[in-house]
Amino acid sequence: MNEPQRLSTLDIELRLLMEAIYLRYSYDFRDYAGASQKRRVVQAVRAFDCKSVSELQARVLHDPDLFMQLLQYLTIPVSEMFRDPSYYACLRQEVIPVLKTYPSLKIWVAGCSTGEEVYSLAILLREEGLLDRTIIYATDINPQSLEKARKGVFPLDRIALYAKNYQEAGGQLDFSSYYTAAYNAALFDRSLCDNVTFADHSLSTDSVFSETHLVTCRNVLIYFNRGLQDRALGLFHESLCHRGFLGLGSKESIDFSDYSQRFEPLQKRERIFRKL
Repeated sequence: MNEPQRLSTLDIELRLLMEAIYLRYSYDFRDYAGASQKRRVVQAVRAFDCKSVSELQARVLHDPDLFMQLLQYLTIPVSEMFRDPSYYACLRQEVIPVLKTYPSLKIWVAGCSTGEEVYSLAILLREEGLLDRTIIYATDINPQSLEKARKGVFPLDRIALYAKNYQEAGGQLDFSSYYTAAYNAALFDRSLCDNVTFADHSLSTDSVFSETHLVTCRNVLIYFNRGLQDRALGLFHESLCHRGFLGLGSKESIDFSDYSQRFEPLQKRERIFRKL
């Protein structure tokens, strides 16, 4: 009989921390990928001047404000507008023509972080004449990220990159027409989010809330273990209407998931799939 694998002290502490967070705050990180989670927690231990993960756990259990700070490490609120421009070009060329056949649309941006992808999609939909008849659900588990997304204010030093991405994605206007610059920040046109609902939603614990025509969840599944990836894909499959579209990140795949036979690739290189 094989002996059970012995866990390091750090691995044990990590498991206990994630269990404690779940029991105390109902945020479930227990099935997030181990290596990236470990790296982020170790960074937090140093940043909060703790001697160990166990000390961090004790402080987090008794200090909700500290937990909210830790949440910024655990959820990786990093994104950019029109990230991977060829993905958005593919949406414009191959997905949008199908979406135009519906009288109204619902789109789910899962793991929307600070909103860059939401605004990117809104701009794309406006240019294609679809924004006014589209409801966008933008969800995340990080309330600070959701608040930033609602405000639509992004650092001005990022705008040159965003503008370059936009043009490469097939943008039809001057990117500056979508924002007002002031005080080293860019405030995006508030009307882009007239039909956007920003809401707290966990792919670990919550269920489907609406039928949608497009689900985009990019660069989120890479932080989940296999079981949680399958759970998320199950939610997307359940949410999507017949022949609805699913967009994933450039390093993500459904090939080895329980749902590999329930989607077909529309553009495998761009990680865009259709529900079977």
